[in-house]
Formats: sequence, C-alpha cells, structure tokens
Amino acid sequence: MNNCLRRTTTIQPSFSLLKIFPRTKHQATFLSSLTPQYGNANPHKESTPPNNSLPQRTHLVPPSYVNKSPPLDQNIVSSNKLITRLIRSGDLDSALRVFEYMVVKTTITWNSILAGFSKKPGKMKEAQELFVKIPEPDSVSYNTMLVCHLQNCGVFSAMKFFNKMPVRDTASWNAMISGFAQSGEMDKARELFLEMPEKNGVSWSAMISGYVECGDLDSAVELFELASEKSVVAWTAMVTGYMKFGKIESAVKLFHDMPIKNIVTWNAMIAGYVANCRAEEGLKLFRAMIGFGVRPNSSSLSSVLLGCSNLSALQMGKQVHQLIYKSNLCYDTTAGTSLISMYCKCGDLEDAQKLFLEMPRKDVVTWNAMISGYAQHGAGLEALNLFDKMRKGGTKPDRVTFVAVLLACNHAGLVHTGIQYFDSMVRDYGIELKPEHYTCMVDLLGRAGRLVEAVALIKKMPFEPNLAIFGTLLGACRIHKNLELAEHAAKNLLLLDPSSAAGYVQLANVYAAASRWDCVSKVWRAMKENKVVKTPGYSWIEVKSVVHEFRSGDRVQPELASIHEKLDELDKKMKLAGYVPDLEFALHDVGQEQKEQLLLRHSEKLAIAFGLLKVPEGIPIRVFKNLRVCGDCHSATMFISAIEKREIIVRDTTRFHHFKNGTCSCDGYW
Repeated sequence: MNNCLRRTTTIQPSFSLLKIFPRTKHQATFLSSLTPQYGNANPHKESTPPNNSLPQRTHLVPPSYVNKSPPLDQNIVSSNKLITRLIRSGDLDSALRVFEYMVVKTTITWNSILAGFSKKPGKMKEAQELFVKIPEPDSVSYNTMLVCHLQNCGVFSAMKFFNKMPVRDTASWNAMISGFAQSGEMDKARELFLEMPEKNGVSWSAMISGYVECGDLDSAVELFELASEKSVVAWTAMVTGYMKFGKIESAVKLFHDMPIKNIVTWNAMIAGYVANCRAEEGLKLFRAMIGFGVRPNSSSLSSVLLGCSNLSALQMGKQVHQLIYKSNLCYDTTAGTSLISMYCKCGDLEDAQKLFLEMPRKDVVTWNAMISGYAQHGAGLEALNLFDKMRKGGTKPDRVTFVAVLLACNHAGLVHTGIQYFDSMVRDYGIELKPEHYTCMVDLLGRAGRLVEAVALIKKMPFEPNLAIFGTLLGACRIHKNLELAEHAAKNLLLLDPSSAAGYVQLANVYAAASRWDCVSKVWRAMKENKVVKTPGYSWIEVKSVVHEFRSGDRVQPELASIHEKLDELDKKMKLAGYVPDLEFALHDVGQEQKEQLLLRHSEKLAIAFGLLKVPEGIPIRVFKNLRVCGDCHSATMFISAIEKREIIVRDTTRFHHFKNGTCSCDGYW
C-alpha cells in the first residue's frame, strides 16, 4: 500500500495511448478478454530457440568451412565476419569451428574469438590460453582480456593486468574506471580518473554514474559541472541522482535542458516521479513520451503500472495493458509481472489470475506478485497452494516470497502454519530472517491475541526493533484493547521517531476506546507541542477514469447533497435490517446522536454512496482508503452490500475486503 499523500482530489489518468500504435487485425478482440497470450520472445535479448538448445549448426556454418579449407586470401574477411556474427548470436562453439578451419588468421580473427570467451562467464582459463597464442596482440586484444579479468576475477585482479599492459589507450582506462565505479570503489576510480592522460565522454559518465550509484550526489554534481564532454549517460545519471535524493525540481530542470534524451532518460524521470509520490506527473510524462514517438520498454511500463497501482487507477492500468499487448513487450516477463501486480493492487484479482495462468515464463518475481496478491485479498489458502506449486515447479523462493506467505497466514488467521513457515526459512531454505519477517510474525501473533508471544519474539530478535515492529504491536494492542502494552509500544515507537503521527494517533485511539478522554487530550496536546501533524483520513474511488477523493465530514465535494441523501436513506434501511452503529469508533467526546452522525460521514461511507450513485450495476464498487477501515464502516458495508445487492471492494492499509450479500471475505478476522 502506498504511504504517499495524495496530491489532488481529482485525477484524470485516461489518455489515448493506442492512437500512437495502430491495432493490427489480429488484436481486435483484446478488450473483452484482457488476457494476452504470452509467447517466448523477448525484444531485449537475442532470439533463442525452444528449450535453450543451440541453433542448428548447418544453418550457421556452411559445409564449405567445415569440410575443406577456405582459400588463403579470398575468405579471410568473410570468415571474420561469420565469426563475429556467430559470437553475437551466442554460438561460441560454431565460431570456434570456423576459427579452427581457417588457415590464415589475422589479429582481428583472434580478437573476435577472445571476445567470445569474454562474454561467457567462467571461460577465463580458455581466454588466457588463447590470449598467449595471439601472434601480434594489439590494444583491442589487451582490452578484451582486461574485460575478462573484470568479469571473472574482480576489479583488483584486473588492476594487476592493467598495470602490466604494454599499451593502454582511453578504452583501457575507461574499463578500469568503470570497473571500480561499479564495485563502489570510488576513491580508486577517482585516482585513475585524475591520472588518466586523456578523458572522453565515457570517462566522465562512468565517474558521475558511480557517484550517483553510491549516494554521493555532491561529488556527482561537481564532476558534472566540470565535465568537458557530457554524454546522454551523464545527463541521465544526474537526473536519476536528483530524483533519488528527492530534488525533483532540479531533475525536471535538467531534463528540460538536455540536448538529447533516450528511453533511459524518460524512464529515469517517470520512475523518479512515482518513487517520490508524484505518480500523476509520472503518468503525464509517460503520455508525453508516447506522443513524441518514443517506444516504451519493460522498465517504462513497470514504472507506469506502479504509478497506476499507487493511484488505484485501474482504467489507466488497463489502457497500459492494451499498449503492452499491441507491442512485442507482450512476451516480456517483467511487463507481465508488473501487470499482475497492478491488477492485484487495484482490486481486480480475477484478471490478475487470468494473466498469471497464461504466462508461459514465470520467474520468482512473478510468483511472488501473485502470492502477494492472494494474500492482500485475504485468499490465504490460495496463496499457500500457489506457494506449493511454485516449489514443486522448481522455482526457489526468496525472502520476498516468505513475506507474502507469512502475510497470507496472517490474513487467514493461520497462526500455527505461519509459525511453521517462519521456522523453516533458515532451516529448510537457507534464507536469512530480516526485520520484515519479524514484523509479519508480530502482526500474526498480535492479531490472534497472542500478545505475550509477540513481545517474547521481539525480545529474541537478533537486531534492534524498528518502527514497523512497534507500530505493528501497537496496532494489535488497539484491536485487543491492551492499554498497558499499548503504552509500552507507543513509548518505544516515539523514542525511535518523535515525529511519528501514527504512534500518537494509535495510542489516542486505544484511550478513546476505553473512554479515557483525559488521556486522549494529553496525547493530542503532546502532538501539538511536538508539532506533529496527523495524516488526515481519506478514501477515493475511480469512476469513468476520474478519481474522486473524500474526507470524513467532507464539505467541498460537489455532489455532497445527493451523497448525504443516499447515506441517510441507507442508514434507515440498515437499522431496519439490524445494524447498530458501533460508537466505539466515533473517537470524540460528544453525545450519542453526534457520534452516529460522525460515523455516517466517514470517508469510506461517502465514497461507497458515491459509487452506488455513479457505478453501473453489475460492476464492483472499488473504494480505497489511506488508513485502516474502522469496525463500524466494516459492519455497515456488509449491510449495504446486502441491501443494494452490490459487490463492494474496499482496500485499506492492511488488506482488501470483498463485501457481497452481507458478508466479507475476511470472515471478521482482520
């Protein structure tokens, strides 16, 4: 769930992406299915045959090269070209056959084969044996061997080779500088950079990118300003750096000043906007990129789909899905995985399931996305069944997998099963326990009311508890009204972060539930004294590609009169059906009638009423909330789903709730 504050109350994400890339006659029925067929192509890799088998030799190496020696003079150039083509296609064996049958070999020939070895991890020995046989090695030979050292033996082994090289050109220096920069050894990189006799754009770009990667933005800015040659790589690295440190306006200015932009530059800006909680601008920039005729790649689409997820902009996500389907990216595992995640986070679990089943190639991230989706929607057993299929299919789970598995156990109330999986992580899978795994377990035990065990687990942790641990414990204390432990958790939470609004609010809610209004007042005073601002609760709903936002007690929504009229009508029907307002969740020291009115004007109820007025029958009403849904709204929504005969899906910070026919998918355990 995105923790960023929403910047606007109305967002219009709809745009005509597909006008840029016309539909072919074979794609006309996609809109009805939303489940593209995934094949085995990847536009960013060389094509590979099925089952990872090598291409047929007869198509790549003509018999004339294998069965008889080629003419001494006429075929040297053509043989070199064939070797280069085979190396590029990844067929080193066939290239070696051509090489072995060549009577006359030039330095270019030897270098081509050496380059083939350098591209294959683990071929260092073969590369060294070949290198010493080269009759007249040139600078390309030495540079290729230097790359071999960097890729197979590490940067310090490469440095020893570099120091022994008889001839070092600009490419040699750049290779070493890049090697140190990519290893995070920026002091070593800088030493070489300053010593380097002649620098070019690659040299400056390697240093600037290295500083950005290791988080030294000041040094990156200093070098960028000094650079005599600024390539698009250097400009893009600076855009990435500014976004990484939240300096959005600096990134925007640099982006507009760039003389040349490539797809990586656009991606850096879009991803930066999304990462800095400004997804609206990211999606707007994506539309501009399409308008300029720049074709998106899987990285672009992943960022855009994450933005759609953060905004809960399902309709826009579906438009991006269509764009993916129309391009050759429909076969890309990364793009497909991002789509699955988007559908899950936007409340459309059905389309996520369809897409997952139709993907022929799934990596661990794909499995994690679907398992997490089931967990978020409270389908704990489905998540655990999918985890079993993943393991039996040969995909090794990682630490993210187990976060999803523990979350699934948590939302399904499977405490014993969750403990078993937690214990098996190190024992059976060799996965190191991280703070997020302990947070899941504290939540699992806390929600089940096993608070003493949760505290004991915190004490056994091999590292100091973080904000998430104490925040989770405090939330469990609120559910089970444990005042003493809540005070302990809140004290520790505020010691770690005195500006944590959540700590104050949760504690105030615990006191309010116990009618300790004097303590509630003390908490609010402490917040005011420490200048802590409470995050306002709000809900939003997307209708016809426009996102409408509501706050509790909203007074500015244009259609508020009709929404209140609908809620008053529902209130009467609910009470006739047996609904009793739960005044415990009206966290103000006022009379009963006022408390009922406050509850009736909670943001999620306003959004649901708006959805009932605007969303056509037969289409689920999807509401999203930035805080945990309150118990009264949960109860009321069950009644509303039965009275209105509508499916209502509500996502809060914890999970999805699917309300239908008077029941909720959580079965009251949330």
